[in-house]
Amino acid sequence: MTGDHAAHHTHDDAYGTFTRLLLDRAQALGDTTAHVFVHDTGATTAAEHLTYGELDRAARTLAVRLRERGAQGRPVLLLHPPGPDFLKAFAGCLYAGAVAVPAPLPGDRGERLHRVTGIIKDTGAQLVLTDIAHAPDVSLWLATAGRGDVVCLATDVDDDAGPDDWRPPTTGPDDLAFLQYTSGSTSQPRGVMVSHRNLLANQEAMRRALGTTPADRFGGWLPHYHDMGLIAHLLHPLFLGSASVQMAPTAFIKRPVRWLQMIEEHGVTIGGGPNFCYDLCLRRVTDEQLARLDLSRWRLALNGAEPVRAQTLEAFTRRFAAAGLDAAAVYPAYGLAEATLMVSGGAPGRPYGRLTVDQQALERDALRAPAPGAAARTLVSSGRPDAFDVRIVDPLDGRELPAGRVGEIWLRGDSVAQGYWRKPLETAETFHAVLAAADDSDNNNSGSDDNSGSGGGAYLRTGDLGALDGGELYVTGRLKEVIILNGRNIYPQDVEWALREVSPALGACHGAVFTVGADREQLVVVQEVRAPHADEGRLHALACRMQALIGRDFDVPVGNVVLVRPGALRRTTSGKTQRTLMRRLFLEDRLSPLFEVLDPEVENLVRPATAVQDALSALAGGPRELPW
Repeated sequence: MTGDHAAHHTHDDAYGTFTRLLLDRAQALGDTTAHVFVHDTGATTAAEHLTYGELDRAARTLAVRLRERGAQGRPVLLLHPPGPDFLKAFAGCLYAGAVAVPAPLPGDRGERLHRVTGIIKDTGAQLVLTDIAHAPDVSLWLATAGRGDVVCLATDVDDDAGPDDWRPPTTGPDDLAFLQYTSGSTSQPRGVMVSHRNLLANQEAMRRALGTTPADRFGGWLPHYHDMGLIAHLLHPLFLGSASVQMAPTAFIKRPVRWLQMIEEHGVTIGGGPNFCYDLCLRRVTDEQLARLDLSRWRLALNGAEPVRAQTLEAFTRRFAAAGLDAAAVYPAYGLAEATLMVSGGAPGRPYGRLTVDQQALERDALRAPAPGAAARTLVSSGRPDAFDVRIVDPLDGRELPAGRVGEIWLRGDSVAQGYWRKPLETAETFHAVLAAADDSDNNNSGSDDNSGSGGGAYLRTGDLGALDGGELYVTGRLKEVIILNGRNIYPQDVEWALREVSPALGACHGAVFTVGADREQLVVVQEVRAPHADEGRLHALACRMQALIGRDFDVPVGNVVLVRPGALRRTTSGKTQRTLMRRLFLEDRLSPLFEVLDPEVENLVRPATAVQDALSALAGGPRELPW
């Protein structure tokens, strides 16, 4: 790094904490824009700007209020709508030496309410920050959640505190900067403890991988309580001394073109989200809207947080090339909250890596070139994990596997977080894994051979499955979600994706594939369907076509298909399908299907009382056959 920008890239050790870095940025860049929030007013948009100086003054003022309430070293819940007030509150927590806990606003029902109630119970937080507009609802939620003793502060209200009363906190590199609650796609949300050292190390790893400079502008729509939304889109620009541009997630979902317009209008060079957001743009941006877009300055379109699909990347670059998007801009990456965020990524400006492998071999945990005419699957490379020591490990016995074999991804490095808040047993199991001794320990080394990084010789078990090929990481799925049938590994996301081809009624909808144990493990497909006028006959025909496709493409019998209304499928804040939750709702008979085909053994599992009643009715000459 040379020239004027070099001053902004003092090695992270010189700062020690992200708080010190922020103070340095405020002093050097006082009147420079740090954050732009784009309000969606329906017919148009309006931009609200926040400078580094304004962010610093707001953080100092809030920090005084927090310190008066004994917040230093303690978790503080941040419940803000999208906008600059969240960033001020997050910086205020850093300036007070408090542990910020970004979380969604509770809402009045459903999974989000359940999630944030779980978070406040898990943290034990005695202080909640929000804005004045939401303070009454947040206070009501605290009372109904049995936490009426918790203090609720509106951060956008002035009181007697002022920035001149602020004193720097006694925060060190190994103190916690924030808790990142995992989205819970496979489990209950857990608070990942991210220290200042972890955060700075990951910011530096991101800078090197993405080649970012203060000239870059980040633009996104992901929630600020999502790790990619927070660490990449909001905090990395502050690390660089550049600016972030943000819009509300709901504004993106309603009008995906507004995100692309924001990228053009505000000179965004880097921004992205999960694979589904590119699918949404492909489906919902019209040719007329496309003709008016200029995406030529968008140098990196980040794609992460869920399995990356080669078909999506190809379709997106092909269609938006007309708007000036460089084909090499699409940037698949891999990361997770337990490693702060980013683990691996490609080389900016170069096309992403791809690997076409034999599907049957992949089902038996091997990467092998497909034979002529054999079923194949294209894997997308997540790049090189240069800042980490990465190993591919047999999840059952802890042995390291050679290159070209699929196993659990284990890693270590300075970005690996401290563990899960108040969960010592889960922390030990996940963050302190040790490789089993092997006769030939040199069979595969993906990273450095030293024992540097978090926990010395201990590794983080990511729970993700993948393989290394030519030093590049290919992620194939989630360990807990892989379906094992007849000794083969079936990846649920592959089945879910293939089902979109069955009918236009499924194209824009989501599905969840999992197994349940009846007399034997059986596959279940829960699929949203957009068919407002479909009768039972048509839905039955659709279910039959779905069964036929899975039988043909995956050689798996499917006796259980449940069709539900759009929106019934539960997903995380980043759009990941919550298969574990959907399985539970299915087993608890809480899905309210439009139509279903169930194997009798599975129906007996889901509705045992109904199955018994049906059997008795049949014995008494009732209308239905016996269920066995």
